[in-house]
Amino acid sequence: MKKYWKIIAGCIGFSILMAGSVILYNKLSREYEPEQNLETDGLNGEENGDAGDGNNRKKAGSEQSGTENGQPAADYEDGQPEDENKAPDFTVENADGEAVSLSSMEGKPVVLNFWASWCPPCKSEMPDFQKAYETYGEEIQFMMVDLTDGSRETRETAGEFIEEQGFTFPVYYDVNQEGAYAFYVSALPATYFIDEKGRIVAVGKGMLDEEALEKGISYLISD
Repeated sequence: MKKYWKIIAGCIGFSILMAGSVILYNKLSREYEPEQNLETDGLNGEENGDAGDGNNRKKAGSEQSGTENGQPAADYEDGQPEDENKAPDFTVENADGEAVSLSSMEGKPVVLNFWASWCPPCKSEMPDFQKAYETYGEEIQFMMVDLTDGSRETRETAGEFIEEQGFTFPVYYDVNQEGAYAFYVSALPATYFIDEKGRIVAVGKGMLDEEALEKGISYLISD
């Protein structure tokens, strides 16, 4: 009889755990919803198994209800907190090994891109990012964050790729996976367009072509 009750208690406990997981997932799904979800070329990106537990990754790319893709960002409704879409902060290292945080760039728009040298879609879109950097580098900060896990991706492999290709945009190394966890990155590449107040205004999941990249940048530049 005691064994029977133990089985029942175990089933009840498991049910409570699953219910809690569903509630947590739904809560995370509503966080950091972008004002625009950019069209991509159809590539879903490369799965990033080293970016953290998939059950804990943020759904930052989910489309916000009430907005249409491709339309200017909507104003916040009365009473709605201004920082609803505030980008989560994290710290990475620059090429000199110095710590740099996303929040330190507030005051100027940011194009934030997560990539790795083993990711073919990441490498395919980089010439367009280089072109955009050469065009908008004075107006927008580019934060090209390499997911440097120390095994599949290292500073050396990433640096060699950047040097071979002749890219000059700023590269940062997510050696502690802070950026990956902060944005719940589950696949590469992933691009976030952040305004001067630190709010996420557009998101591109998967490889962006030049048109989609320009579209995202248009939300950051005043007419």
